[in-house]
Amino acid sequence: MTNELGKKCYIYALDTLADWEIGYITAEFNSQRFFAKNKKLELVWIGNTLKPIKTMGGVTIIPDKELHEVDFQDGDMLVLPGANTWMDEEHKNILEVVSNVIHKNVIVAAICGATVALAQFGLLNNRKHTSNDKDYLKMSCPDYTGSSHYVDAPAVADDNVITATGLASLEFSYEVFKKSNVMKEETIEAWYQLHKTKESKYFNELMESMK
Repeated sequence: MTNELGKKCYIYALDTLADWEIGYITAEFNSQRFFAKNKKLELVWIGNTLKPIKTMGGVTIIPDKELHEVDFQDGDMLVLPGANTWMDEEHKNILEVVSNVIHKNVIVAAICGATVALAQFGLLNNRKHTSNDKDYLKMSCPDYTGSSHYVDAPAVADDNVITATGLASLEFSYEVFKKSNVMKEETIEAWYQLHKTKESKYFNELMESMK
């Protein structure tokens, strides 16, 4: 049984990380402002080393833990942000980790360039997924044979794997929040509709959901 109070969301830190693609996730998981009562989740930045990375937006992030120190448990999440550096050899380490945990009860969530890295590593061949473009995946990833499982949608959740295009940070976050099990369903729906439509009625619903 998953320990609800002990869950962690690990975010992989790499140079040129696309800040905006995970902005909703870091803000809501760090603040926990919309978490259901007695639900907790720890946000942990991980990297190949503890060396600071620089995001696309010029923000410096220092990982909390080195990758080899992490022991993924049932119910944990691993978020893989987009970046221009995913094809660098050093990121093979995290892809090997993903290949080990993807068949366990660990949620793996990848967006933009991270989905290309998963495809190149052969990790999307047998599950529903999306990315920035199916033809681009076929062209740039020699080991990718999963085009029949490709879904032309902003974000796709298939069991414990979430993928999204680089233009779908909101939809990506929505799917991550649903899998995290730290917010009430009505809270997530109101949050999503508020950000999607900008209609004030959903703000009221969001506030009501917290009672």
